[in-house]
Amino acid sequence: MLVIGADIGGTHSRFGLFQGTGGQLRLLRAETLASGSFASLEDALAKALQRLQASPEAAGFGVPGPVRNGVAHITNLPWIVNVDALSSTLGGRPAALLNDLEAQAWGVRWLSPADILVLQEGSRAAQGNRAIAAAGTGLGEAGLYWDGESHHPFATEGGHADFAPDSPVETDLLAYLQGKYGHVSWERLVSGQGLVEIFEFLSRRDAVAPEQEIRNAPDPAAAIAESALAGRCALCSRALDLFVELYGAEAGNLALKLMATGGVYLGGGIAPKILPRLQQQGFLRRFGAKGRFESLMRSIPVSVILNPHTALFGAAAAAIRRTGVQS
Repeated sequence: MLVIGADIGGTHSRFGLFQGTGGQLRLLRAETLASGSFASLEDALAKALQRLQASPEAAGFGVPGPVRNGVAHITNLPWIVNVDALSSTLGGRPAALLNDLEAQAWGVRWLSPADILVLQEGSRAAQGNRAIAAAGTGLGEAGLYWDGESHHPFATEGGHADFAPDSPVETDLLAYLQGKYGHVSWERLVSGQGLVEIFEFLSRRDAVAPEQEIRNAPDPAAAIAESALAGRCALCSRALDLFVELYGAEAGNLALKLMATGGVYLGGGIAPKILPRLQQQGFLRRFGAKGRFESLMRSIPVSVILNPHTALFGAAAAAIRRTGVQS
């Protein structure tokens, strides 16, 4: 059978065509579209089907934001997605609609050792719930509940919980963002735009003018990260260091809340691009700095997901499971 797995983001919408056989999935082809070029997910799906030259028997769509009663208001996009409309675009074939981080959680079982980079080994006997924190256009979070035999993915909107500062600089950062937005979530900081916010805050706080290549960059977040990693911009380096520390703090928060003793995964598009900084002490120091539970945090495996198709596999697997089509 043929099935589509889709990972919909505020910047890119990715579609994969899979062959399902005997409970296994094989990726045949993939297409990436610019989300902002389409008025709706149905329009993007129609273009993807044309490019993939496929007539799938089912499709699964991981979308940013909560899914309720088959409807989702997409975060960071002016789209309202309805599972029935997606099914209609598929010619009446069944569709599954789920949160994008839940789709990544479904995809974890397809990861091989080559698909991850381990930041913290943790306990060799690690077992239990798992968690995923994915920084990209936004900050997505999901969990996998362990029933003693298998993991069951579920969605959260934890990235929109209140940001909590842990130093004088972070307290000033919170006040700066409250002046701009009122409510300040973790997503305001641990995301592509969050890196830009941190950079601009440090620039204003220390009266350091941003370099021209950053001011004029079409993607300021990418330019800040690249300049930091290349050692071209001290302000960029400081911004990226603080971003990484905040990412570690919130990943640790998520691990505690879900009791994710089976492991924490960093998904999304940012982590694979800043691996040298994630491998330094800042991320794990803040991940583990949880007071009386520091020893527990050190026992939790922490890994970066390197496979960009993880959510596609997960969305396709969820489609097969939820729609009842047979592979």
